[in-house]
Amino acid sequence: MSGFQSLLQHRGFMALLFTRLPDFLVRLCLWLLTHTFYRITVMGRAHLPKEGAVLLIGNHVSFVDPFLLSACTQRFVRFLMYRPLYEAPGIHQVAKLMGAIPVAGTDSRSDVATALKTARERLRAGEVVCIFAEGAITRTGNLLPFKKGFEAIAKGLDVPIVPFHLDDVWGSIFSFQGGRFFFKWPRRIPYPVTISFGAPLQQPSAFEVRQAVSLLGAEAAFYRRDQWPLGEAALATIRREWRRFAMADSMGHRLRFGQVLIGALLFHRDVLKRCDGQEMVGLLLPPSVPAALLNLALTLAGKVPVSLNYTASAEALQIAIDRCELKTIYTSQLFLEKLGLPHRDGMVLVEEVTQSFTWFQKLNAALLARLTPAALLRRLLSPRRSQMDDLATVIFSSGSTGTPKGAMLSHGNIVSNIEAIRQVLQIDRDDRLLGVLPFFHSFGFTGALWLPLLAGSGVIYHSNPLDARTVGQLSEQHRVTLLIGTPTFYLSYLRRCSKEQFATLRLAIVGAEKLKGTVAESFRERFGIDLLEGYGCTELSPVVSVNIPDVTEARPRQVGHKPETAGHPLPGIAVRIVDPESFGDRQVNEEGLVLVKGPNVMLGYLHEPERTQQVIRDGWYITGDIGRLDADGFLTITDRLSRFSKIGGEMVPHIKIEEAIQAALGTTDRKCVVTSLPDDQKGERLMVLHEPLELEIDEMLHRLRGMGVPNLWLPRKENFLPIQAIPLLGSGKLDLTRAKELAARLDRER
Repeated sequence: MSGFQSLLQHRGFMALLFTRLPDFLVRLCLWLLTHTFYRITVMGRAHLPKEGAVLLIGNHVSFVDPFLLSACTQRFVRFLMYRPLYEAPGIHQVAKLMGAIPVAGTDSRSDVATALKTARERLRAGEVVCIFAEGAITRTGNLLPFKKGFEAIAKGLDVPIVPFHLDDVWGSIFSFQGGRFFFKWPRRIPYPVTISFGAPLQQPSAFEVRQAVSLLGAEAAFYRRDQWPLGEAALATIRREWRRFAMADSMGHRLRFGQVLIGALLFHRDVLKRCDGQEMVGLLLPPSVPAALLNLALTLAGKVPVSLNYTASAEALQIAIDRCELKTIYTSQLFLEKLGLPHRDGMVLVEEVTQSFTWFQKLNAALLARLTPAALLRRLLSPRRSQMDDLATVIFSSGSTGTPKGAMLSHGNIVSNIEAIRQVLQIDRDDRLLGVLPFFHSFGFTGALWLPLLAGSGVIYHSNPLDARTVGQLSEQHRVTLLIGTPTFYLSYLRRCSKEQFATLRLAIVGAEKLKGTVAESFRERFGIDLLEGYGCTELSPVVSVNIPDVTEARPRQVGHKPETAGHPLPGIAVRIVDPESFGDRQVNEEGLVLVKGPNVMLGYLHEPERTQQVIRDGWYITGDIGRLDADGFLTITDRLSRFSKIGGEMVPHIKIEEAIQAALGTTDRKCVVTSLPDDQKGERLMVLHEPLELEIDEMLHRLRGMGVPNLWLPRKENFLPIQAIPLLGSGKLDLTRAKELAARLDRER
């Protein structure tokens, strides 16, 4: 032992240790550091060659990414590193020991060439070289565009390129969550992280590598271990935010988080007594505080709340009731009278339930909510603990293109979507959301109901999203920071709300239908805020992608908003564009069918396994939408596959014809909807349903020809059919089924 100690004290040995064996020391220190503060799960380790050259390319989320990556492989990894950080005091010596290769976008051509040459030499020597192809740590929370520098490094070299993805690192103290890199507490220690390696690629483009990394992220999201089911997650938030404002509505209700739990426990008592043995329970209520409390109560009781679409036809409503086998439906007498619906067996009036609460029950609920330990409270409320794969709700599709389908969404579907939304929109306890979307709408259920409960932010409900006067008043009164709606809703606000009423808005998200540039420009000029377009589907819980504000303080600027697009796919969600017939992958900026994969993909359609198999293949959901991805990863939705007519063997897009008619009329208002009917000669014929026009049809067709609209796209003069109002669903989307029925009836009657 004494000989070993003397050897350690020998200067020559220490010099050898620190100059000739730096990789061993670095790996040892990194292993100790990362495995103390992080719990790393490695997926696809077999894709990382045990010897020989390899080029690693992946995403960049935090300052510790190189350490995390180095700690999960026995091979020494050389990183291309941002030069100013490489030269920073305290970091330079460590970076030098790690053999990092400094480079920066502001470098001269010769310096960049030198860095690339060094990387190529290391690869030729059989080493592992790693590039964070985004060129910077993400500050938007999204996967940034991939730079093409790695193509120059790999050009002419027979070197496998292995994509990798770092998952769940956002939220660690070294990521940009909360608008800063440091000085924040981690959610837990050790912090769970998943690192995934993909199959090696040969000479891929930057677009192809980015797609591979995105897919790894979508697959890794299934393995997150720090998620709780909706009820448990809401309980944790409520206990943490007990005294803070939680929710209010236009009917005068106003509750703190603690009062929310007390109210939910009171309803929970009624649910257990009234709905024993029932898996699903119906709700026929507008977005309001009582509706939110009932949803929470049902979820805590282990029931599946099903919000019924009160804007749907009686037939569609009955389809939902029958498929879910609903025996109990909570509703309101005032609401039934407003809708003109009769009271039916199984309906329970919320007014009567609340009036039945005794002072003793209220006191008992308050004591139970405040004093019972969370773990014990969970066991008392539900006979069994909910799992992430358990059914959370059934959301029926709008029925805009046919019979409504019941999309089964799990706790995991909704929680994963909420986490991704919170990450990119950076929603926190200081935000206040104006909840005007109904809970039977997927975004209303996820975004207006559960997002505030899990984020600890406030929400203000109103039952009529087109009641712009009240919407403006509520926004000003409660200092709303987040508004979500459709272009139709925003047009109403544009006309009737004042700038002062939206003065506190931080984010205005728009979806459900295509946002016209003129509407976005007018909204920005009037209120000084961009309308940020997003895209989603009921079956996807629902958000797939969304534009977000640019991060201007970053160098270079990180772009999150690109007008005329639906934004970047959310973290943990992969999007593919494929040929509608062969399902072969499309390349950058090529239009095709949009496919989505991630933990947000529904469980399936209720009692319709064959229909489910038609839309979910190998985990990919077939959206039925036509779109494209650009080189920066922004998604653009250009049309709906069902909104094409095959005329004379060619596909004719309805939406583009509608846009051309709007342009010819010189208006941003929706004045028409294009549909089609069968035609014996050409297969289909275009039909235009339009509101009263200040333009003759002949002049309309003349203007369309002058705009270069193809003759095949021009409807015949006799197929322009006047109607009083464009048929819309309660969500503000076009009612395409009703439009086709109207066209067929008017065509028969003339």
